[in-house]
Amino acid sequence: MEKHIKKESLALGTDLVRSISQQKNEPAWMLERRLEALSCFFSMPKLSWGPDLSGLELDDICYYLKPVVQKQKSWEDVPHDIKKTFDYLGIGQGEQKYLAGLGAQYESEMVYHHLQQEWKEKGVVFIDTETGLREHEEIFKRYFGSVVPLDDNYFAALNTALWSGGSFIFVPSGVRLTVPLQALFRIQSEHLGQFERTLIIAESGSEVTYLEGCSAPAYSTASLHSAVVEIIAHPDSHVRYVTLQNWSKNVYNLVTKRAVACENATIEWVDGNIGSQVSMKYPTVILQGTGARADITSVVLAGAGQTQDCGGRVIHKAPKTTSRIISKSMSSGGGHNTYRGAIIVDEAAHDCSAFVQCDSILLDDMSTTQAYPSLRVFHDNAVVRHEATVSALDEEKIFYLMSRGLSQSEAQALLVNSFLEPFVRQLPPEFAVEITRLIDLNMGV
Repeated sequence: MEKHIKKESLALGTDLVRSISQQKNEPAWMLERRLEALSCFFSMPKLSWGPDLSGLELDDICYYLKPVVQKQKSWEDVPHDIKKTFDYLGIGQGEQKYLAGLGAQYESEMVYHHLQQEWKEKGVVFIDTETGLREHEEIFKRYFGSVVPLDDNYFAALNTALWSGGSFIFVPSGVRLTVPLQALFRIQSEHLGQFERTLIIAESGSEVTYLEGCSAPAYSTASLHSAVVEIIAHPDSHVRYVTLQNWSKNVYNLVTKRAVACENATIEWVDGNIGSQVSMKYPTVILQGTGARADITSVVLAGAGQTQDCGGRVIHKAPKTTSRIISKSMSSGGGHNTYRGAIIVDEAAHDCSAFVQCDSILLDDMSTTQAYPSLRVFHDNAVVRHEATVSALDEEKIFYLMSRGLSQSEAQALLVNSFLEPFVRQLPPEFAVEITRLIDLNMGV
């Protein structure tokens, strides 16, 4: 595997940032943006809230690891020892059957990106982020950092300084992709930092679904995944962003994902968090235009040695906006789940409505779950509702299922899948099958 990898040995600092920018042949303004973000990162205090990050030693992280291969247009041309790490998901076959386009990132760079000709002819752009900067610089410069500014938070600043890889998607006005785009992100090496940057622009009246899968093998030392996603949904557009995260339990998954919805636009986040040692992920939608809608649905599984700190935020800035946040979490084996979310209704957001549902299941007396909901309403004419439940699996139902021939683990898995059904039914079939298998695996079936 090493013959396909070029290691960047520079420590975190201006020399490393300049080296990355030079290798990518970036315009001067991007280098300036990177250096400004790096300065901001060094001046920011480390996170003082949330889960314990003491096991993440930033000085030990390799911040840039480049596959020494050119990005390929044909999946068959990707080197075999890289391609085989993705083949278990069947993405070569899947692209032909149900995808409009496919991207694959290995370590710090995309090794493959392809869009079906049908959608190219309609003006859809689906390329890696570096190519997006090079070929669509005016659009890129307009939107890059417009939703997540470089000083937004500690890890967003680090991403802006070191970003590499990710997807750039542009959907022209009136174009509705009837099949999804997909990207898969893989950390293969030990103590690596992966900092992809994804930028999605949906023009007026357009529609797109983007599927994201994340995985890594298990090592004894920590790796860091610190992505930034920015989505801009113009009037009457519809963007659906689906994530299935199954990082290994040595990965710290600390990401910033945010969208802006203009007039009558809809943003859907469908978020599955199963792997990682620690996750901090709070997809956020800013409802900027009248009639905009946000829908955030997440499922979180925390097993032994895992801390999942996830949730969602919606900021209502315009009238007649609506939002819904549904969170389903499960803790087992001493795992710890935290829901952290917020609904904010600004003074200008009259006639809006918001609903939050946060449900948790504890599978044993070693595991924990907690919720930190925040509801801030600054307009009298708004309907905001919140409900939460914490429960254990119903022992009578388990006994009944076991009396019908199921083992205890099979009975528990069946009840857990029923609990998670509102999430699973929103997934594309291939993702639904995968998450069901992962749940069964976690339940010992």
